[in-house]
Amino acid sequence: MTPARRPAPNRADHLRFVQHEGWRSVPSTHHETFELTLPDGRILRTRISRPPDRTTYGPRLWSHVLRDQLVVTEEEFRACVDDGAVPDRDPARHAPDPATIPVEVARLLVERVGLRREDLVGMTRDEAVARLAAYWTTGR
Repeated sequence: MTPARRPAPNRADHLRFVQHEGWRSVPSTHHETFELTLPDGRILRTRISRPPDRTTYGPRLWSHVLRDQLVVTEEEFRACVDDGAVPDRDPARHAPDPATIPVEVARLLVERVGLRREDLVGMTRDEAVARLAAYWTTGR
């Protein structure tokens, strides 16, 4: 049995999402623009082209809107639009594991220090940060 196919996301759904979650409208001349202050202090901003009708989004643009503007998954978006289920924005739920190597540290270890990605497997956050600090102080 194949899963039910969901309708393509459109501007009206986008508007319904921000209304359900309680985003505030901000002045804009070109788009419907909304902001939401998260519990951790970040401010999200999203724009909907006028008019917010049934015009659908392309896959790449929609992926960007979900990931970078709304900061939700497709499932969270659909649950909010279809059922009024507001996304869980609890910062503790989304906090990274304190033992995880931050992505920027991992990138620097690979690109600057010259470690292989395989070298990072099993490395703790403290070990990664110490290795990067050693590179910055000694050049090795």
